[in-house]
Amino acid sequence: MYKLPKVRILRRKNDFQRIHRFGKSYANKYLVMYVFTASGLEGRVGFAAGKKLGNAVTRNRVKRLMRECYRLNQQKIDKKYTLLLVGRKAATTEKCDVIEKAFLSLGRKANILKG
Repeated sequence: MYKLPKVRILRRKNDFQRIHRFGKSYANKYLVMYVFTASGLEGRVGFAAGKKLGNAVTRNRVKRLMRECYRLNQQKIDKKYTLLLVGRKAATTEKCDVIEKAFLSLGRKANILKG
């Protein structure tokens, strides 16, 4: 029902760096969310997990969880924002519903949710 097309996922290093440098960050125990408004990147999202989180399997799992949380809640997010989601160490051991609650709480804190 809710799809996340590949064209909406950020891949380029300089896009990640731009959002990281100029975006406003919001954080909790599980995630860091960078919110950025830029022409050309509206409605796009990037997912990152640093080497401190663990091996490749662990990092990919964290990115998969963040992607799923975004996919399920993308209709609630205003399309004028570009997001960068960065996983934290605590997210490596948690289930999807915990990460989803963390994602939505950051969305409320950043005031990017519709309505």
